[in-house]
Amino acid sequence: MNKRILAVAVLALSSGAVLAQPEEVQYNPNSLDPIALYEQHYKVKVWRQVDLLEKQNKGFFARNGEVTKLMLDLVKSGELELYKDDSLKTKFTKEEAVANLVRNQAIDYPEWNPSEATYQGDIRKFNGKNYEAQVDNTGVNPEESPNGEWAVTQQGMALTFEARDVTRLVVNEDLIFDKRRSRLYYDIQSISMQVFDDIAGFYKQVGIVRYKDLEAKFRQYPEKSVWFNRQNTAQNKNFADAILLRLFHGYITKVENPDDIDIIGMIQASGGNRFEGVYEVYRQENLLMEKEHNLWEY
Repeated sequence: MNKRILAVAVLALSSGAVLAQPEEVQYNPNSLDPIALYEQHYKVKVWRQVDLLEKQNKGFFARNGEVTKLMLDLVKSGELELYKDDSLKTKFTKEEAVANLVRNQAIDYPEWNPSEATYQGDIRKFNGKNYEAQVDNTGVNPEESPNGEWAVTQQGMALTFEARDVTRLVVNEDLIFDKRRSRLYYDIQSISMQVFDDIAGFYKQVGIVRYKDLEAKFRQYPEKSVWFNRQNTAQNKNFADAILLRLFHGYITKVENPDDIDIIGMIQASGGNRFEGVYEVYRQENLLMEKEHNLWEY
């Protein structure tokens, strides 16, 4: 009899060992305040599109205090890493990240030749700078230009995206209902920067940053991370606090699904039109609000 009890006990312990997961697996490493998997009653991943030119979002896009300016500066300095997609598994190298921010590639103009005749409008390279001929000339040193024969020009230089170019952010977040605390949490995973491509006619992605890393930089540089309160500047806040308080506005463009397509694309794939897709975007928002309401009864 004792042997049977011992065997059952050993079996139970061994089964528990198989079912149990290591502690590190229970928490999402990309979460700012991770919630253990065993505490999650409900979870869904959504993508929100945040238009920084929208009135409610202007606090994040104040002139010379844009959140995108800080983000781009951190990427260029190597303090903030860029990821290739929102799975946050593959990073760009620092060189690749900086190259990803280039808006226009540099044009390699010919070197200035003192024996070559140049004409008004010609561009020549000299000592690392580009010079444009203001008049027809031959043999005039561009750096000296005693009579203004040459003028330094930015034409042909590589141009990177500036803060005011990045007018759209895409926030990727997990909506998690914590069954122990009986409340819904917005667990932001990543933020994607997007710019409008005038040639292609649509928005393209500049890069994705992990929000956990970005939030730490907001705290590290509070003087550069100021959310502008247009109603009362005495109540300006840190970007991190403004995001925590959900002071931005963004509408849901995608809810995780087996086909991994956005809401409008899903409607169009099933034979609907774009107008029906826009309606579905707001319907999904309402469904999530209703889901949150019903979970409060849990």
